[in-house]
Amino acid sequence: MVILRYILNFLLSLRTTLWLLGLSLMLMFAGAFVMPGRQEFQQLHSMPMFEWIIKQPLEITWWLWGLIGALAVMAVNTLFCSVESIVKKRKVTQWLLLISPQVIHVGFLFILLAHLLSGLGAYQTTAVAHEGSVLQLSPGNTLLKVNNINIKLDYYGYVSDYSVDIEYLADNKVIDHDTIRPNDPSDKTGLNIIVKDLRAYPAAAVLFQIHSEPGAVWALTGGVLFMLGITTLILLKIKMEK
Repeated sequence: MVILRYILNFLLSLRTTLWLLGLSLMLMFAGAFVMPGRQEFQQLHSMPMFEWIIKQPLEITWWLWGLIGALAVMAVNTLFCSVESIVKKRKVTQWLLLISPQVIHVGFLFILLAHLLSGLGAYQTTAVAHEGSVLQLSPGNTLLKVNNINIKLDYYGYVSDYSVDIEYLADNKVIDHDTIRPNDPSDKTGLNIIVKDLRAYPAAAVLFQIHSEPGAVWALTGGVLFMLGITTLILLKIKMEK
């Protein structure tokens, strides 16, 4: 019983948050010295983080494991503190003033969830293609076929505009069409496909970047809630001071 009470007090303490923030900063500072000296980190952004980290020696990933642990405890600490705050102040007349800090906390938790999902299931690769090329998209059995590469050059020979007409195939059948343009990627299959680079001579070719970020929507939701909570809290504080 004493141990449970100690754990509860630990999770409900603001001091716990401050210690965890300090620990996280120290671990990231340590990582800034470890990463530049090891080539293994060059592969970190080409596969899901958790898939990468379990394959690496502990001597170079200890700070990442520590940071993951600190953030996990911080997430639980944030949840417990939010619930306690709502329970203690549920009779407050200024409802927005009560809920605004909790909206900030929820936004923070969504951002952590986004990083967790991306760390578990993110995917990224690059591929060179010409007109008529067929690429295997992973994960899944969908194929990507490049039909046309249209490149417009200006007077000096620089690319001024482009469009790449593609189609998606499954079981030898066309299931969808799309056109990739500047700032207009293709995301028909859940994978985000953009043109990273291209050339017009001696034959038209493109360098595709194919990636998936399962946590993107949650990160956006968390960011919006975080900013909404902060803005509302600041405006209410200003109003109260007047």
